[in-house]
Amino acid sequence: MTATAPRFGAVSLVRLLLVTTVLLGTVLTVLSGTASAHAALTGSTPEDGAVVATAPQDITLTFSEQIAMGDDSIRVLDPDNKRADTAKIRDLGTGSTVKYGVGLKAGLPDGTYTVAWRAVSADSHPVSGAFTFSIGAPSKTTAAVPDEKVGGGLVGTLYDITRYLAYTGFILLVGGTAFILLCWQRGASVRPLQRLVVQGWLALTAATLAMLLLRTPYTGSGKLADAFDLGGLQDVLTTKTGAALVSRLLLLGAAALFIAVLFGTYARREAPEEKGEEANPGEGTEESTGTRESTGTAEKTPSTEKNDLAFGLGMGGTVVAAGIAATWALAEHASTGIQPGVAMPVDVLHLLAVATWLGGLTALLIALYKAPFIESAAIRRFSRIAFVSVVVLAATGLYQSWRQVGSWSALGGTSYGRLLLVKVGLVAVLVVIAWFSRRWTGRLAEGTGADSGTGSEAGTEAEAEAGTGTGAKAEAAAEPETGSGPETPAATTVVGDAERATQLTRQKAAMASARQKRLRDSDPERTGLRRSVLAEAGVAVVLLAVTTVLTSTEPARTAEQETGRAGAAAAAEPEKTGPTTVTLPFDTGGENGQGTVRLTLDPARSGVNVMDIYLDDAEGKVMDVPEVKIAFTLTAEKIGPLPIVPVRAAAGKWTADPVLLPMPGDWKLQVTVRTSDIDQTTVDKNVKIG
Repeated sequence: MTATAPRFGAVSLVRLLLVTTVLLGTVLTVLSGTASAHAALTGSTPEDGAVVATAPQDITLTFSEQIAMGDDSIRVLDPDNKRADTAKIRDLGTGSTVKYGVGLKAGLPDGTYTVAWRAVSADSHPVSGAFTFSIGAPSKTTAAVPDEKVGGGLVGTLYDITRYLAYTGFILLVGGTAFILLCWQRGASVRPLQRLVVQGWLALTAATLAMLLLRTPYTGSGKLADAFDLGGLQDVLTTKTGAALVSRLLLLGAAALFIAVLFGTYARREAPEEKGEEANPGEGTEESTGTRESTGTAEKTPSTEKNDLAFGLGMGGTVVAAGIAATWALAEHASTGIQPGVAMPVDVLHLLAVATWLGGLTALLIALYKAPFIESAAIRRFSRIAFVSVVVLAATGLYQSWRQVGSWSALGGTSYGRLLLVKVGLVAVLVVIAWFSRRWTGRLAEGTGADSGTGSEAGTEAEAEAGTGTGAKAEAAAEPETGSGPETPAATTVVGDAERATQLTRQKAAMASARQKRLRDSDPERTGLRRSVLAEAGVAVVLLAVTTVLTSTEPARTAEQETGRAGAAAAAEPEKTGPTTVTLPFDTGGENGQGTVRLTLDPARSGVNVMDIYLDDAEGKVMDVPEVKIAFTLTAEKIGPLPIVPVRAAAGKWTADPVLLPMPGDWKLQVTVRTSDIDQTTVDKNVKIG
């Protein structure tokens, strides 16, 4: 029984494209917020929030992986928002430790200082951050740190779009040419496939140029106008990412020559050979040997020359494609972290497998919808190649997952791990749909009506679709030689009749093409295959979007290390019990020198606190005094005393905001009260800081 499938018309096509667009928009909207830097700040001296008694000589920052820093990458700002550093950055790294430092100016006053840093991680993504420390005692600061992280905003969005276009162009360029050379060599003369490959080359070239221009604002100021800064562009060219982008442009120049040969010399050599085979089916004996005898010498047949040209194109195309894929491997995830020597070639194989599968899938979809004919043998060949690509994709993806994730907990507990699970799910959906496509391919191979009876006619139509006109010219040239029919004598004597014969030939070709299209669309097996391949392509669009976001997301290994350090610090802190209130009686020894200090510290935890101080006299009434001073000392860690100078808010009330306590522990609280010019006392009590 003949298999049937519903016709996949224009309405269904529009619906699927709309669903795909919605899914793509959802993925980009939801997942774009998870993108973050790949190098993390793992330590600093002084630490974030620390209070030191005297000004340090320099500030040091330690990172999780190699980074690139400029002269202005570390800035230290005093409470008045003025530069407090010497602007001379030093590389203090040793071995696997990545550490940078900047010197501080001499004679810095007490107060809270802000350290703002900016760098480019080894996988080409910009990173930035800020923290504070205090000298002597915390104070208010007017230092302004940009709220927006480097690599964000409009420039960041444009850069992400160009990265997506670059991946898309690479897939179309490599996958389309692989489909032609490995599956359907006749497709080299089909214009829709030619446009697909050329558009892939244009997209990749334009995206690479845009990325090269956007690198300066993307890793620096964030201002789009800086994209045309020639000085910034010169600096970009000296970086690893800049060198990779320039190398990609050079390889794309070689790819342009490859495309010219593929759609020029190679496509032209194929048409005469097929025409000759159809006209002289009985002359295959000599040609099958690959040579013909001519004046005692062996000459290569057109078939052998075409095979040699195909082999050369295949080898050259593989080298160029691998080189372009290597520009990603050399500049992004694979070039940093553990085992980069293994990770980079694995990443190249991964990209080539993705391009061969998804790009070939797109080419097959174009052929099924646009080309007047495609042999079932070509579809079966692509099915086998796609299977091999999926196997390579799974093996290389498994290694990459282990390298970037490292643990089961990171797989579900980090943004990178969750994105990876989404990607694996989409690949699984693609494999399931591909299984249905293989079934349709098998049914298509069992049929005979689509392939056996119309091969010659379809070949002529394919040539007409490609714009070669070979079939039409052959038919027009053959008609005058037949010696029969009313058109032959007229064609030999009247030029106008020759033009009319050419028009009739074109009409016949158009009618044959329309007839072949009707046969193609009425074939249930081919319709089912087109439907399943289109579904694969729709899922592949979303998969590519997820992959693009994944490459700009912090690897799970680094993210889990940061989470572990934060969790350890949080575990060491006791649960918050609310503000702490301390009551201390005092007696300065003078007249009206007795009273009580009521001190409230909120939230009584390490970090920023707010302090309120109330003074009552011996009768419980509000007591106003000339001065109150506070000091905190953590004896166990040899920190302090940290002086706090509260501000008089009202009669008998003093406040201090902020009160910065660098770490939890049993702190010694000292309160000094002065009731006259000569009468004062200091009382103390231990306070638990969480």
